Amino acid sequence: MPTVDTVRGPVNVAELGQTLMHEHIFVLSTEHLDNYGKGAWWDEEVRVGDAIGKLNALAAKGVRTLVDPTVWGLGRYIPRIQRIAAAVPDLNIIVATGIYTFHELPHQFRHRGPGLLMDVPEPMTREFVRDLTVGIADTGVKAAMLKCVVEADGLTPGVERICRAVAGAHAETGAPITVHTNSATRSGLIALELFGEEGVDLTKVVVGHAGDSNDLDYLMRMADTGATLGMDRFGLDFYNSTPQRVSTIADLCQRGYADRMVLSHDTGCFMDYFGGMWDDALTTAAPNWRYDHIHDDVLPALRDSGVTGEQIDQMLVFNPSRYFS
Repeated sequence: MPTVDTVRGPVNVAELGQTLMHEHIFVLSTEHLDNYGKGAWWDEEVRVGDAIGKLNALAAKGVRTLVDPTVWGLGRYIPRIQRIAAAVPDLNIIVATGIYTFHELPHQFRHRGPGLLMDVPEPMTREFVRDLTVGIADTGVKAAMLKCVVEADGLTPGVERICRAVAGAHAETGAPITVHTNSATRSGLIALELFGEEGVDLTKVVVGHAGDSNDLDYLMRMADTGATLGMDRFGLDFYNSTPQRVSTIADLCQRGYADRMVLSHDTGCFMDYFGGMWDDALTTAAPNWRYDHIHDDVLPALRDSGVTGEQIDQMLVFNPSRYFS
């Protein structure tokens, strides 16, 4: 059987079990944290301990794998995740490589690349491949997937270059891809078109945040390419309410698309978008945006809507296993 790299090392894909395919542990601006957060709203020991408690509670629900697509632009720092993974023995954590930006390239790549001031092969592809095959920084932890973004403004020059670099790393390694998309602008179709041009195996692509849409035509067009729909923002009701998300998944299951969906929340233990007011923001704006919402609330609602146990297993277990095979 094939294996997939996790923070603690390779795991047989058949042992991934119930998998939440798009969650974060921490989302941080490292520059903001280093300059303003420490001693103000960030306490390393408190936040690490909180994450360990939340992830052990998630494992107690029966989840065996959490996929964390936190990459450059979201504050990826693997030593912290290694420490947490060591204290959560019943949960596999899978990490990613790539770049998260809606518009511009990081300055570190602006002048290096084919035809640029420093005319060299695409350095992003080289670094993504290293993360996948050697390990991230000096940690020895290998990424198991690639992450990029096509947001509301579509393929800006920076976004397009990153996506093509991700496609190049996929071509070299076979690693699967998750792409953050904007359902309101149907940017998932733009992403899939670009990946198709680059020869990407679309069965290895998850269209992230597809579940923000209830447009069945849009969702089925993407699924019909072979791509998998990320129904992955449960609890973010201001994008799409849980009852609407459940209804859309139930409709797609009835139409035969259970093998083209995965489930998740896109939440985290802490995100610094609100500085030190993360817990207050959740209570006020998104009280259901938590790791256990799917198991506590969504799965019963799906069953009440006619989704079978076999279809739930397909979305939570077998589709993730296939994606990483």
